[in-house]
Amino acid sequence: MERPKLEPVHGVSMLDFIARDCSLVESFKARPGDLLIATYPKAGTTWTQEIVVLIQSGVDVEYCKRSPVYERIIFMEWTVPGRVATGVEVLNDLPSPCTLKTYLPLHLLSPPQVIYVACNAKDNAVSAFHFENMNQHQPGPGTWEEYLHRFMTGNVCWGSWYDHVTGWWNVRERHRILYLFFEDMKEDPMREVSRIARFLERPLSEQQLREVVKLTSFPVMRDNPMTNYSTVPTDFMDHSVSPFMRKGEVGDWRNDFSAAQLEAFEQHYKDKMAATDLCLRDCLP
Repeated sequence: MERPKLEPVHGVSMLDFIARDCSLVESFKARPGDLLIATYPKAGTTWTQEIVVLIQSGVDVEYCKRSPVYERIIFMEWTVPGRVATGVEVLNDLPSPCTLKTYLPLHLLSPPQVIYVACNAKDNAVSAFHFENMNQHQPGPGTWEEYLHRFMTGNVCWGSWYDHVTGWWNVRERHRILYLFFEDMKEDPMREVSRIARFLERPLSEQQLREVVKLTSFPVMRDNPMTNYSTVPTDFMDHSVSPFMRKGEVGDWRNDFSAAQLEAFEQHYKDKMAATDLCLRDCLP
């Protein structure tokens, strides 16, 4: 199949078939109680979704086995013309409250209560590169060198990583936003799952907390057809190119960046992040 192209929407690079319907998303107004899981693509979105679903269901494991995670939480801007209705169209027919996810930057949304997850730029770039390779509904990344350049300039799906993570960070105290870091979630999942549960006002017992952490560990989710996207048709996602659940590690960027790429990227990162107090770790002790 022919891969889609990128089209700008208010300065943000979007997939052409999403850009055509983006006005529907912009007009969507969250209802009281709606929850939005927001991330830059490949920053721990599916992991966070499964954590949230388990907490909201009272750790109902059987409920989570009934359908894939992408059916349990609506991707608000996603559509496949002729095959999948826009997420917002689906949401408008569902009772409130709903839990939904988005990759959109803040300025295209009217946020309800939000769980935002940020992942360090280097790991995020590597993960997004491999995802674009296996996902036929993405433009195709080209070589790693080419993709890294486009990532740095923001000419990738859903726009600039820098604008995305700082945009949500800057308003975290003006809206009901729980701002999380992928690296913190990997370092101490018990602590971070507990924070999510408190934010959702769904306290967990110690046993429930341990169960959520176990069920959302990377090995379990990688092998779970309800979370690993293996139920998606192969003309959409080709797991023989790269699995959707690839590594789930902090610091995997070291396997892709050359010394020259790392030097250029870190200088660019320093310049782009100079005006913010947002700090992200790209390795763990």
